[in-house]
Amino acid sequence: MLVDEMKAGESANIEFKREVPQKSEKYIKSVVAFANTSGGKIVIGIDDETHEIVGVDKDGVFKIIDNITNTISDTCYPQIFPSIGADTIDGKSVIVIHIYPGANRPYYIKSLGKEAGTYIRVSGTSRPADEAILKDLELQGTHHSFDEMVCVEHKYDFGKAEQLCAAIKRYMVEAAKTKSEKEEIKDVTVQNLINWGVVKNIDGVLLPTNAFVLLTDNVFPFAKIQCALFKGIERVIFIDKRDFGGPLYEQIEEAYEFVLKHINLGAEIKGLVRNEKYELPTEAIREAIVNATTHRNFLDRACVQVAVYDDRVEVTSPGMLYGGLTIEQIKEGGSKIRNRCIAEVFSRMKIIESWGTGIKRMFSSCKEYGIREPELLEIGDSFRVNLYRPSYNGIYQGSPKSSPKSSSKSSSKSSPKSSPKSSSKGLNSTQQKIMELIQKNPRVTQEEMAEVIKISKRAIQKNIKELVDEDMIKHEGSTRKGYWKIKQ
Repeated sequence: MLVDEMKAGESANIEFKREVPQKSEKYIKSVVAFANTSGGKIVIGIDDETHEIVGVDKDGVFKIIDNITNTISDTCYPQIFPSIGADTIDGKSVIVIHIYPGANRPYYIKSLGKEAGTYIRVSGTSRPADEAILKDLELQGTHHSFDEMVCVEHKYDFGKAEQLCAAIKRYMVEAAKTKSEKEEIKDVTVQNLINWGVVKNIDGVLLPTNAFVLLTDNVFPFAKIQCALFKGIERVIFIDKRDFGGPLYEQIEEAYEFVLKHINLGAEIKGLVRNEKYELPTEAIREAIVNATTHRNFLDRACVQVAVYDDRVEVTSPGMLYGGLTIEQIKEGGSKIRNRCIAEVFSRMKIIESWGTGIKRMFSSCKEYGIREPELLEIGDSFRVNLYRPSYNGIYQGSPKSSPKSSSKSSSKSSPKSSPKSSSKGLNSTQQKIMELIQKNPRVTQEEMAEVIKISKRAIQKNIKELVDEDMIKHEGSTRKGYWKIKQ
């Protein structure tokens, strides 16, 4: 196992030293960095440049181990308890210092102090933690989350609380599969918000938490999703760009619709049945956006970014993986919740099905599609998911623009186009469904549209505005008793 790791070279979780450095800080900062992130190993006796096994003095192994143990104990705070042992490779002795993810973060070098002596592990190097990361580590150490903290700059607003309760119930009703299940759903109350930590009741006074603000008017300047469509495969030329603010759950819906608008939609005809199908599994797109929003570090002054390129959809979330998790662990369903209140509410709203399953569902949906599996990356202090578009390699043959023609004898798809629109009239999938609902029932309400299509009312309103602006529909009569008319 160690030999395999050695061949792979230094990484986020392993570091080589030819010998124990005379200045202990040269390896102690890595000890601290490993404890503050996902753990790792320092191997003494391997050249860090050539990976040559030089070994250490066999007769002095245990003395070296004692010295390392004492140095770590004396120089790090809170105390770090490594596992240190000797191993033999090609007949030479090496010392392996195994550091585990710590629970009492942040860990730092005593002599430098917390602000200057806290390190994290990023892409194979140990670097000082910036202010946002340090605050996040402090919250982890106290077992609290940013979203459950009282937002002292804001006052509790009963009207906003009622609106949030209504929105949560609406999502719960929309997620219910049968009429009886829908009828059994009870009203969401302020007491529920208190139970979920979204509102604090302190001596009879109701106070809003950061989660309450994020789920209502959301005035945090960086708590939004930035979406962009780029020309080609590099972040150089913008074709379309939108920023979505407001309640987090509405941001998710709008970012999701943005991606669907800019990827290819084709159709597969089997017998007499025509099934529309995007080139990427919509479940994977939604999961990537939901996870990026739910688990982001809100202390980081950066936005969630969703970028559509010719070859991929790229979703980037501010903040490193939380609580010592590794990419390998989350692929296997490992999960630790950075924003507990938001995750609790999203779970109730069925925006997230259950904690820890989203990444696995993302991979399984891509496998079912027969396309390349998602790519998970730690980019500096951010986490990124890449979903690769098969149309870039000529695999996907769906049409984003025109209806396909196919023989009933076999399944076929139309040829790819460059336009992001999905019908002959340039409509996206949501707008097509709105038109179909209006055609069936001209008096259909926006609330009914949202329930049938399973998106937010705000997303319905946005798409209706685009249809009206394109002179495709208009509303006749009063708001309550009027009807929709499709214009020819």
